[in-house]
Amino acid sequence: MSDILQVGDRSPRVAEVRIALAKLGHLPTDATVTKDSFTEADLLFDETLADALRSFQQSRGIIASGAINDATLRVIREASYRLGSRVLQYHPGNLMVGDDVAQLQSQLQELGFYPDRLDGRFGEQTHAALMNYQMNYGLRTDGICGPETIRAFGRLGRRITGGNPHALRERERMRESGPQLAGKRVVVDPALGGRNRGQSVKGPYGQITEEEIIWDLATRVEGRMIAAGVETILSRTRQDDPSYADRANMANAFGADLMISLQADQYHNQKANGVASFYFGSESGQSSITGELLSGFIQREIAARTALNNCGAHGRTWDLLRITEMPTVEVVVGYLTNPGDVSILTDPKARDAIAEAIVVAVKRLYLLDEDTHTTGTYKFDELVKHETS
Repeated sequence: MSDILQVGDRSPRVAEVRIALAKLGHLPTDATVTKDSFTEADLLFDETLADALRSFQQSRGIIASGAINDATLRVIREASYRLGSRVLQYHPGNLMVGDDVAQLQSQLQELGFYPDRLDGRFGEQTHAALMNYQMNYGLRTDGICGPETIRAFGRLGRRITGGNPHALRERERMRESGPQLAGKRVVVDPALGGRNRGQSVKGPYGQITEEEIIWDLATRVEGRMIAAGVETILSRTRQDDPSYADRANMANAFGADLMISLQADQYHNQKANGVASFYFGSESGQSSITGELLSGFIQREIAARTALNNCGAHGRTWDLLRITEMPTVEVVVGYLTNPGDVSILTDPKARDAIAEAIVVAVKRLYLLDEDTHTTGTYKFDELVKHETS
C-alpha cells in the first residue's frame, strides 16, 4: 500500500483495519465485521474509526495521525499476533516481528533467560534464550516456539515478576564505563542525505535546505565529541541516504554506546514549534531507561540555551529506536514551517548552542551521581577541562 487513507475514503484496507482494531479492543464489539461480510459502511473510513486509530497509534508510540499509512498498517498487523497463533523461529535477514514475539521474550525474561529489551523482534538473542530455556526444561532444543514450547510455558503456572533486567544492565553498563567521555563510542545520525534535500527555507544568508541545516549541526556535534575524546562516527556520507535499518545496523556493527539522530520537522500549521526528543518505549512495551534519561537531558539543555520551545521527551517504537542495540535518541530540533524556529535553525550561532547542548547532555548522562550542574550552565570548555584533568 502506498496511498494514505483518511476519513471519507473507501477501501478494503479500511475494513481490514476495522476488524483488527475491534479485536484489539479499540472499537466497540458492535463495530466488528468479518472478512466475509464487508458492507459499504465497513469500507468507509469514518470519524469513529479515525478516533480508534489515533488511540491505537498513541498506545504504540507512533504519530497519532488518525490515518492509515504503511507504517500504521504494519504495526496493526504486528499487534494482531498472540503467542501461539503462529510458529516462531529465527530467520536471519527476515526477522519475525509481532506482539507474540514480545510475549515470548517476556516469558523468557521472567524465567531469567532473556535479559535484553522486549522489542518484538525474533533475533539472535531471542533465539539463543529460547534454546537455553528448552535445554534447561528438557524440551526439544530446536529454537522453535511451537505448540510444545507453548504448553511448557503453561505448565509453569504463575511466576513472580518484577524488575527490568535490560534497564538494570543498561544502567550498570553506564556506571562501569565511568564518567569520562574518552573511549565512549557515539554515532551521530544526520537525517536525509543524497538527493533527499528536504524543505528549503530562507535564512540570513539566503536559501538553505533542511539537509544543509542538519548536516551542519551533525558536524558541529561530531567536532565537539571528538574534542572531548569520544570516538565518533557519522551514520552516512554526505552523498548517501540509507534506510533506518541500514543506519541502525551500521551503529550496531560499530559497537556504539549511544546513537543520536538529528532531524527537523514540518507541519501544515505554522504554529507548531519547538524541539522534541524520542527514545525507545511505549505504553505496551519496555522502555530504554538510558535513552529516556539522555532524551530528557538533551531537551532541557537545548531549551535552556536557545529560544526553542521544549516539547518534551517521548517514548516511541520507531524502527531506528527499536533496531539499534544501544540507547538511541531521535532529536527533532524544530519546525521548518514555523518562522521562529527557522530563524533559530538558520543561525550558525544557534546551531553551535544546540551542538554544545547535545554534547553536554551526553556528559551529564555519564556523570550520574557526580552531576551537580544546573541545566544550561555547563560550558563546553569546562567539559573539555574536566576530561583532561
